[in-house]
Amino acid sequence: MAPGSGIRIGRILGIPIYLHPSWFIIFALITVSLATQFANQHPRWSQAQHWSLGVLTSLLFFGSVLFHELSHSVVALHYRIPVVSITLFVFGGVARIGREPSRARQEFNIAVAGPVSSYMLAAGFWLLGHAFPSSEMLTALAGWLAQINAWLATFNLAPGFPLDGGRILRAVVWGRTGDYTRATRAASRGGQLLAYVMIVAGIWQSLTSNLVGGLWLAFIGWFLLTAAQESYAQVAIRGALEGLRAADIMSRELPAVGRATSLEDYVHEMLRTGRRCQLVMEDGELQGLMTVHALNRVPREDWAVTSVQAAMVPRAQIRLAAPEEPVLALLERMQSEDINQMPVVADSGSPGAGRVVGIVTRDSILRVIRTRTEMGARATQ
Repeated sequence: MAPGSGIRIGRILGIPIYLHPSWFIIFALITVSLATQFANQHPRWSQAQHWSLGVLTSLLFFGSVLFHELSHSVVALHYRIPVVSITLFVFGGVARIGREPSRARQEFNIAVAGPVSSYMLAAGFWLLGHAFPSSEMLTALAGWLAQINAWLATFNLAPGFPLDGGRILRAVVWGRTGDYTRATRAASRGGQLLAYVMIVAGIWQSLTSNLVGGLWLAFIGWFLLTAAQESYAQVAIRGALEGLRAADIMSRELPAVGRATSLEDYVHEMLRTGRRCQLVMEDGELQGLMTVHALNRVPREDWAVTSVQAAMVPRAQIRLAAPEEPVLALLERMQSEDINQMPVVADSGSPGAGRVVGIVTRDSILRVIRTRTEMGARATQ
């Protein structure tokens, strides 16, 4: 899921909160299910009571999911790990952090915060329901929320990626072995095993007793399987990029365009060379960055009368890399900030400090990953 995908509904603790389009589907399904359940359990209530309580309970459920993700985020922020966004979607919620924890203890504390917060909510709703036994509607709402939060916490403790339990497992193995790659591989395999069990159980259930419930269980299993496989792929990426610095993979060919060039001429040059990004240079100094995205912000009819300088990304807004920056950290920055290229500038202590010496793109990083992964696989055959 791309960072910041969906509809932005606000910020909490400086973290943008989004609703993915799939959230509206699951919100409607849960609301209908709750209204039907309340109607069966409390036939004396009016239809308005059934539906209003269904909507309120559903909203509080997703509020609980948001609280769960915020708990992860608060601990991550404590360790100075940036939190890019929190998104609520069909399977619950996900907090996207800017980088992986640097130590096993950080990983453990961030992961365990979610289930602990859900158990706390379950206890709170249970106490609320028992504190006002005379209110049927409050008791029904609190009882369901207590059960669902307890189930959410317990399910998330299953030892497999991408669940919290998988991250806890990775933290434990990482702490004992000191091997992050081995720990991630163990957690992702646990996630794949859990996913296969859920898929098989879901198919069996759909064929024997509950078609809808079984298909939903299998669908969740498929989602977990995909996420676990992605986490395993991330291990390969980390291994492929380990030890590499920006200077190792950057292109030393610096495609440049003058700032007085018209966008019409820039397009002709781009189509001739196939380069989607060019540096804007003046007297050997970086002035800005000209990209397809910057070009598309200008109406087509204005290209002939608009200069590159008027459309470019100015230097103050360009993210720069240092030659010694690890490629893995560089890729994480590019992903979290959603950018496709970074000029590499000379270190402040070297001759010609601040001079552009190369450029790194996502495509160049992907080529390195693909090549090193293929050669690594052949080397083990």
